[in-house]
Amino acid sequence: MERWNGRVALVTGASAGIGAGLCRVLVQRGMLVVGCARSVDKIKAIAEEDEVKNSPGKLIAYRCDLSQESEILSMFDEIRKTCGRLDVCINNAGLSHNAPLLSGTTAEWRNMLDVNVMALCICTQEAVKLMREKGIHDGQIIHISSMGGHRIPAMSGANFYCGTKFMVRALTEGLRRELKALKSHIRISSISPGMVETEFFDHFLKNDPTRKASDLFSSMKALQSDDIAESVLYILRAPPHVEVHDILLRPYDQAT
Repeated sequence: MERWNGRVALVTGASAGIGAGLCRVLVQRGMLVVGCARSVDKIKAIAEEDEVKNSPGKLIAYRCDLSQESEILSMFDEIRKTCGRLDVCINNAGLSHNAPLLSGTTAEWRNMLDVNVMALCICTQEAVKLMREKGIHDGQIIHISSMGGHRIPAMSGANFYCGTKFMVRALTEGLRRELKALKSHIRISSISPGMVETEFFDHFLKNDPTRKASDLFSSMKALQSDDIAESVLYILRAPPHVEVHDILLRPYDQAT
């Protein structure tokens, strides 16, 4: 990780869960981390934690609604002005509504598309543009995807969400090919976790009084945010001739 010391990383969806954990880990490794989310006060609170404040790196909180392209573009302009560069872009933000294909609303589907797909593509495009503009040849793009991009679980409400994650899988390979065509050494990776103990399932089940996220987590030992952070560190530690394309991980007790 020494070569990343003092360099700049963007983490989307940084206010809680996996994103918050990534901010903590990268700051502890000496990186300047821009953490963005709508709930910017939560990121500011993370920046004030002793383990973060006393780390060799620094966490900068930035408010950004990733469903709004104008806010994403403004954020990258600010990164360009304030940090002068970008070395790592981690597209972590993602959400799911319990919205079956036969009864979900178009507003729910559009929201998932805007955050899970469009924001990921816009952030990636702007990150690569900034990296190339600043002559950064060893930059790293990481998509935090899902096992839902590799199989369809037995939850009809998650079918559209899985569709967005299957798309992320295709976009990862498409971007890799486009970067190779440019003879760029910017690398692209994806991490596909199974069940992670975060607020994700609270949001998914918010309108279902018959099920609780706590019931899911009591049925098995779920992955933790630190487990995903370790996968990110594995990618960043890879030597220049190695491109880690997709890491799949799930709880040992998760059968599918």
